[in-house]
Amino acid sequence: MASHRFDPNFTDNVINAMGPKTNPRFRQLMTGLIKHVHDFARENELTVEEWMAAVQFMNWAGQMSDNKRNEGQLVCDVIGLESLVDEITFTLAEEAQDIPTATAILGPFFRADTPFRENGTNIVRTPAKGGVMAFMHGRVVDFVTKKPLVGATVEVWQASTNGLYEQQDPEQEEFNLRGKFKTDNDGRYSLYCLRPTPYPVPDDGPAGKLLHLMDRHPFRPAHIHIIALCNGYKALTTQIFDRNDPYLTNDSVFAVKDSLVVDFVPRKDDPQAGLELNYDVKLVPSDEA
Repeated sequence: MASHRFDPNFTDNVINAMGPKTNPRFRQLMTGLIKHVHDFARENELTVEEWMAAVQFMNWAGQMSDNKRNEGQLVCDVIGLESLVDEITFTLAEEAQDIPTATAILGPFFRADTPFRENGTNIVRTPAKGGVMAFMHGRVVDFVTKKPLVGATVEVWQASTNGLYEQQDPEQEEFNLRGKFKTDNDGRYSLYCLRPTPYPVPDDGPAGKLLHLMDRHPFRPAHIHIIALCNGYKALTTQIFDRNDPYLTNDSVFAVKDSLVVDFVPRKDDPQAGLELNYDVKLVPSDEA
């Protein structure tokens, strides 16, 4: 029996409209989505005016998105949805006894066209005011055997000290603070980068407006994005966070995991960098391997 005063058959009619050729997993997902969305509308007695405001909000996110910025994804980030999906995915992997490097959200400023660079390259192409240089290096290894993975790809990107990624800032050279690197015969990668700094997520779009309406701060803790790929292994998308950052326990997109918090330590006898970060990546063999 329906616990509301609206048409008790409406939601079931919408769900049952799916035909017999519907993919079973897609049917499961859509059934759950329709039930939750309809229940939300009934429980809150959503008005046409409020619904249209939400539609316009989603349209705005789409209109702002392109191959350099994903505002729809940023909206999902600030309500914690992407981090929740990431937690679910990683938990399922743990239950399957795959415990590689922890994952974290992709974020809205990934670029698929980032170029490859030689190991040891400085990815700081545009000087950053107040920036502190660091040498980042490590190995990519097989989680099971601990053997180094030769020819794996490690892609990194980060914001500059003004809080902007290069595609947000016309003053930065294209692909500033970005690079893809191939591991050497010992499974090692290396690069010079900035010690990351905290920054606010963009407030010029729907995600920023949503944060304002919820009376929340927009800041993300200092972090570096990483994607690691290797043939025969599950792809890894993650972020690493500076242990000394004040926003570690209050990330505006809820992406911090304890195992992703890292330490930058002093580096000696290197005129290019006063700090270094040793960070190893562990990849799990894919089911198809």
